[in-house]
Amino acid sequence: MGGKKSNRIRERLYKWKSIQTWQLFLLLIPLVFLAATLLRFDHIKMSKLRQAVLDADTIGNQDEINVSLKELESFVFSHIVINVLDDNGNQKIIFGTGPFYLEGSYIRAANAAIESAENTLVDDSNPNGNIYEAVRQVCQPLAHQNGWNSHQQEYLDCWTSELAKYPTTENLNSAVISASVPSTELYRYEFASPLLAPTPTGVVIVICLIVVLFIMIRIIIWFIFKIALMITEFRDGITARSKR
Repeated sequence: MGGKKSNRIRERLYKWKSIQTWQLFLLLIPLVFLAATLLRFDHIKMSKLRQAVLDADTIGNQDEINVSLKELESFVFSHIVINVLDDNGNQKIIFGTGPFYLEGSYIRAANAAIESAENTLVDDSNPNGNIYEAVRQVCQPLAHQNGWNSHQQEYLDCWTSELAKYPTTENLNSAVISASVPSTELYRYEFASPLLAPTPTGVVIVICLIVVLFIMIRIIIWFIFKIALMITEFRDGITARSKR
């Protein structure tokens, strides 16, 4: 009886081995290569769309900036985009664009705020007089000396640091607030992509996962059959010795 049971286990083991594991690995290799290629294409497409946003920002056309941002957002949200981010010297893999800044928009907004403040001159009753003219007298020579233009961050920093040196009065405080440079966070963007998406890339990745899962199941079941066969043969041996 025990011999029949061990024979059945052997038969199941042989049937399970009819599809060799190495054949599954052979199938998996081109699938992984195809998935990596499609992921690379999606990354390149994302990089081009992100560069289009930065180019539009450099030109300064707000309509083009909005359109290119929308195109980038739509693509990233509907595709699997893998990116490598440098975080203080540490490389980490993320899904999405990673953070990027609209530097041109920020500088234009900061200059507009300063220009608005320049037009709101403090009246003669202020003990500090026209502080914007005083700040200009400090920052303008520095700009000429260092080759700054009005769009550079160094020039904006000079303005904000010089304005901060004057004591605040009610009128002055209001003017300084109106001239405050906007936060860079307002011009920071980052779009995250899904881990899986209904795209050719996503389909190939799912197939790869299924093949890997099938390989793991095969290995686990093969070990189970092997252990069951060893136990059965061990019991058969004990039974045979006890009958002698």
